Amino acid sequence: MNSSVLLRFFQSRKLSYTIGFAFMFAASFIQTLFPKVLGSSVDLMKEHGFDPGVVLTRVLWMVLIAAAVFLCTFLWRNIIIANGRNLECYIREELYRHFLKLSPGFFSSRNTGDLIAYAINDISAVRMTFGPATAMSFNGIVVCLSSVYFMFASVSASLTLITLSPLPFIIVLMLLSGRRVQTRFRIVQEQFGAVSGKVQENISGIRVIKAYVQERSEMEKFSGLSQGMKQANLDLIKVSALLPAMIEFGFAICFVLNLTFGSAMVLRGEISIGDFVAFNGYLSLIVSPIVSIGRIVTIFQRGIASLGRLNDILKVQPEIADLPQAVRTVPEGGLELRALTFHYEGSAVPALKDISLVLPKGHTLGIIGRTGSGKSTLASLLFRFFNADPGKIKLDGRDINGYTLEALREGLGMVPQESFVFAASVRDNIVLFKDGYTDSEVQNAAALSQIAGSIEELPDGYDTQLGERGVNLSGGQKQRLAIARALIRKPAVLILDDALSAVDAVTEGQILNSLRETRKGKSNILISHRVSGIMEADEIVVLDKGQIAERGTHAELLAKGGMYYGIYTEQLEERHAGSSSEI
Repeated sequence: MNSSVLLRFFQSRKLSYTIGFAFMFAASFIQTLFPKVLGSSVDLMKEHGFDPGVVLTRVLWMVLIAAAVFLCTFLWRNIIIANGRNLECYIREELYRHFLKLSPGFFSSRNTGDLIAYAINDISAVRMTFGPATAMSFNGIVVCLSSVYFMFASVSASLTLITLSPLPFIIVLMLLSGRRVQTRFRIVQEQFGAVSGKVQENISGIRVIKAYVQERSEMEKFSGLSQGMKQANLDLIKVSALLPAMIEFGFAICFVLNLTFGSAMVLRGEISIGDFVAFNGYLSLIVSPIVSIGRIVTIFQRGIASLGRLNDILKVQPEIADLPQAVRTVPEGGLELRALTFHYEGSAVPALKDISLVLPKGHTLGIIGRTGSGKSTLASLLFRFFNADPGKIKLDGRDINGYTLEALREGLGMVPQESFVFAASVRDNIVLFKDGYTDSEVQNAAALSQIAGSIEELPDGYDTQLGERGVNLSGGQKQRLAIARALIRKPAVLILDDALSAVDAVTEGQILNSLRETRKGKSNILISHRVSGIMEADEIVVLDKGQIAERGTHAELLAKGGMYYGIYTEQLEERHAGSSSEI
């Protein structure tokens, strides 16, 4: 865990922790007074017989001690354990905030289930470490030190040394097992991440699994992961279960030594019966904290393993970040690309090569090309999902890297081919949970994207709750909903990245007509694999293997008889063939 995250939390809660530990110290110390009062009571009754007044006084003292321990314990547990929950919430929010800062490339290389494990299991382990485990440790230390002090000072130093002689071996055992617990818990967390990732992936792709009859195959894969997780937990249990058993065995030896040597000292008159009773009371007080140390060590080692995993994540720096001199000005729409070349990490072949073009404010640019030609890469670079070299992309004459990410993306609106729909209401999906949009604006955006009719047919209209990833919508409905989401923001530059691929030709034409009418004076980039989606653009660019193969208007490109003409005639033939087959 990044130490600054923990320090910020502890500094903000230092008064609360101070009060909590003060009550914990008081409860632990007062608890150790009970054996002393009990032992002295036994000696008084032996010396003076059964005196109701003396007995009542001693009973009241013991009740008072018990009440004080109860009150202090109640207070410190409420404070310390509550702070553990506050820490869990604080770290989870910090981790989520860190996730939001990271670049898209990070999530492409990470398993979703593993990231979920960080936010649930690992943070829970940290909470246990700095909540119950820390409290139990402090309480145990105070109880043990106070008890050993009274055993030395009030009873017998020699009997204390003899009785507690097995403790060094118990401590060595704890240290040896601690590292093995940490290693095995890290494996458990990794296995949990793999299982979570498989469940998340299969639930998201359940239709594909059923369509291809892969239930048995996926069950076998999941069973393998589940068995691996079970074995990892069993390996952890073998280590963590051994420690408490060994500690209890060690204390059994302590009690045998106390009974043997302590009773002999009573018979010789070296200590009183009350001292022997008090000594047994102190030894019993020590047992509980020492036995719980086995659990505490396990919790601490789990916490350390989780801290290490969380620290690995929190140390990851976003590849895309604001430059120190970046401005917060929202771009207005003039775009220029100068000899733009871009490689994906690890690839020797450029995804884009020597791309130069100009999109004046208020114009529409059409981009077409076959799969893998670099269309979506170009859109991602405009949004700075990946970094472009300085000076290669300019908006309103300013290098794209000179804008803050928030200002840049505020001025752009993009609708990807695979439109993401949140498990929320239709309205929330359009406004993206932002306040300030009126019902009229929401309905207008829906009308422009040709989704209004479909929304009105839903049970609760705009208040209809959609399933996860919009499972109760068709592909075309999700795309039109995403277009409404972009249009309501009225961005300076609107990018439709093959965002009409799932709608029919008639609906596509209606949406494009709406855009031409409502986005006059604003820039548009229409990326499509269909000629019908870009033919009205002011300029059309044909990409092939990351390079501009052709450029011009629809009429100019048809007249050239090149690649664009080939795509156009191919699609025209497909359309005619489809019409003939319907007849």
